[in-house]
Amino acid sequence: MLSRAARPALRAGAAISARPTALAAQNAANYATLREIEGRLKSIRNIEKITKTMKIVASTKLTRAQRAMTESRTYGQTSNTVFEEAETKPTEGENKKTLVIVCSSDKGLCGGIHSGMSRATRKYMLENPNTDLAVLGEKCKAQLGRSNGKNMKLSFAGIGKDVPTFADAQAIADQVVLLPEDYASVKIMYNKFMNAQTYEATVLDAYSEEAIANSPNFSAFEIDDEVLANLREYSLANSLFWALAEGHACEQSARRNAMDNASKNAGDMITRFQILFNRTRQAVITGELVEIITGAAASEEG
Repeated sequence: MLSRAARPALRAGAAISARPTALAAQNAANYATLREIEGRLKSIRNIEKITKTMKIVASTKLTRAQRAMTESRTYGQTSNTVFEEAETKPTEGENKKTLVIVCSSDKGLCGGIHSGMSRATRKYMLENPNTDLAVLGEKCKAQLGRSNGKNMKLSFAGIGKDVPTFADAQAIADQVVLLPEDYASVKIMYNKFMNAQTYEATVLDAYSEEAIANSPNFSAFEIDDEVLANLREYSLANSLFWALAEGHACEQSARRNAMDNASKNAGDMITRFQILFNRTRQAVITGELVEIITGAAASEEG
């Protein structure tokens, strides 16, 4: 038989043990949620550091890319001036195909710059079904390969690792010239640099030997027929150099903007999760205080 001094403690223990276990389960769930939120916050902070670093790197590369783009325009616009003065037009033939050279790169994390190029290429091919493709870069190759794989005659990897050079464009032009098909015209699809925020898919003509020879004012330049093939290949390399440099500048600009937006989104998520973490922690502390006070009150009542 229990003494009178031991009975109040027994009743308090019975009250605590008889309390529903829901509060304990809720506290355990809150602790798990706190750990999950804390882990999520750590992950988002790490992602924010990466995106901010990538934005700084892209901003640095953009300065170099714009300088190279300005230099490449001199080559490309000079060739275009010759063809404009000669009034050169693409040749037309019912049985001849058109070759579209798509200038992309191997790198991602730059917004929708590659998918926009692929959409513009698909649209052009719907309007001009008798078209073959030569794709520079793995990104557009993967996208166009799913829808227009049978039209792809040539592809190049390793594009976009660094600022394009004329030697890169010349090597690509050599491979394009060696294609067995006699194309009526060659089109270069590239992203034209408008400003640091905008760009658009643009088509640039690269004329064939036949188109150059049949120009109304071509005789005024006094070019021998023996060097016509060299002129055509050189002008193709000039145009490719221009297109690659413009596309590289657009890619760096798009990557910088994409990383800036990603950093802002990460900052917003960190703010929301920090508020959620604080509220959840306060709820856990409040629940523990309620449990302590309830137990103390039960002891006093007994």
